[in-house]
Amino acid sequence: MKSIFDNVSRECSKLVTTSYSTSFSLATKMLSESIRQDIYNIYGFVRFADEIVDTFHDYDKQKLFDKFSEDLEDALNMKISLNPILNSFQETYHKYGIDKHLVDAFMKSMKQDLFKQNYLTEEEYKEYIYGSADVVGLMCLKVFVKGDNDKYNDLKDSAMSLGSAFQKVNFLRDLKADFEDLSRTYFPNTDLTQLDEDSKQKIINDIEEDFRKGLVGIKKLPLEARFGVFMAYRYYNKLLEKLKKTPAIKIKSSRIRVPDYKKVELLTRSYVKYQLNLL
Repeated sequence: MKSIFDNVSRECSKLVTTSYSTSFSLATKMLSESIRQDIYNIYGFVRFADEIVDTFHDYDKQKLFDKFSEDLEDALNMKISLNPILNSFQETYHKYGIDKHLVDAFMKSMKQDLFKQNYLTEEEYKEYIYGSADVVGLMCLKVFVKGDNDKYNDLKDSAMSLGSAFQKVNFLRDLKADFEDLSRTYFPNTDLTQLDEDSKQKIINDIEEDFRKGLVGIKKLPLEARFGVFMAYRYYNKLLEKLKKTPAIKIKSSRIRVPDYKKVELLTRSYVKYQLNLL
């Protein structure tokens, strides 16, 4: 029965989320059960595409990515896929009317990671972040507002800002791995071999502005989504605080993270703020 296959597909997406990201899966668990699975479905899709370009170094990544892209198109057109991750994603895609151009923009940015190593201009940088992060936030927003286009358009800019903030924090946190292991430089007009406190502070100021805009939208989200997204916001803000206090030279040589016990502490404090309407 196809219902069994669909359930297996959903479980696969949930497993991908919990296996790859403790912080994101923790925030997702704070969403209403009515929308939680759909966020797992989106995360599974974007994670698999990202894994192809970032970690499958012993394989022909171009061929794997092209096959994944072809299977994605078939899944969206046929409304089924034997790839369980794509099968669960297409279900959410059709259920909420996710715009195809969001999916296309995401895949375009992922494909750039196969060959592009430097982002020299602000325009290139913004285009990459739009495709790799902003559109993921917009896909999730479609789920949060349950396809309501008026609410979607009202919260669209804030969702993009929040997606940008998350991605830029990831860039700063993963600076060492991106630069040394993948030879990638995302921040334009920044010599990462000479990253100093001034350069770091400019990046942080930009991220803080994105967070400010993102929080405005979080406060307007439907109740089913608000606390989960606020939890993710609080986690990334804590990570940014750690990066802000970490000398630039250390950011270049190590990966900064928030310990698991701190994540639980953040969850508790975030819940208190949420309950007291202190967002």
